[in-house]
Amino acid sequence: MDDWEAHESALEAIDARVVVAGSVDGARHAGEVAAGVSFPIAHGVTREQGRAVGALWEGDREFVQPAEFILLGDGTVRASSYAAGPLGRLDAADAIKLISFWESNR
Repeated sequence: MDDWEAHESALEAIDARVVVAGSVDGARHAGEVAAGVSFPIAHGVTREQGRAVGALWEGDREFVQPAEFILLGDGTVRASSYAAGPLGRLDAADAIKLISFWESNR
């Protein structure tokens, strides 16, 4: 989350923003994380909610693996990224490069 927060001005410069992040953690822990960022952190993400977006549910430890989406203004999914561990997550700098590339090729 800190990476996305650190790139807030660069995201704003391309008219992009973080809409929401989600966590399986309870309200207290998610609230602690949310206190350090300018975007909302949803808490209590369920297996069914993870399944609805196509994310992998880690059954042994009971949490959803990362699923990230870049949405157009109308809510259409323009890109998605799914991970099954700590590698392969979309970082803010890469999202900025991707969105800037799309915009330059319109």
